Amino acid sequence: MEQLKVTIIDFDEKYTNDFTQLNFEWLEKYFYIEEYDKKVLLNPQKYILDEGGHILFALIDEKAIGTVALIKRDNGVFELSKMAVTEEYQGLRIGQKLMYASIDYAGRVGTKRLFLDSNTKLTPAITLYNKVGFKEIPVPEDTPYERCNIRMELHL
Repeated sequence: MEQLKVTIIDFDEKYTNDFTQLNFEWLEKYFYIEEYDKKVLLNPQKYILDEGGHILFALIDEKAIGTVALIKRDNGVFELSKMAVTEEYQGLRIGQKLMYASIDYAGRVGTKRLFLDSNTKLTPAITLYNKVGFKEIPVPEDTPYERCNIRMELHL
């Protein structure tokens, strides 16, 4: 495949449905869509952006092919969440570009710590998180995701 021009942009309302669909795609492939996922993914404005969070998109020719969200959980703390790259473009380091853009954004707004909840069966994702410096910590009882069997954090 020739070198693709991937652009990372901040949230744009015209890609709201892509945010939902990109995440539904991977959730349905590997797990199922939990109630908490539905609530957040069907209304990212209310549950992410209005609460002080941020969403990024990876675009190729103005088509959203990947996304990630930073959900504000506390002062100086974001949950890195809802990262998805459509299957056709997986393996091209688009997730890595989204990850670095997320860390960059978090640093610019004064974030002290990022954490994420995931599942160890998502090997490529776990590999990426380790590569950029996330470290495993205990999974708390109150994680909103039934599928979560690993929590990782990164101090900025």
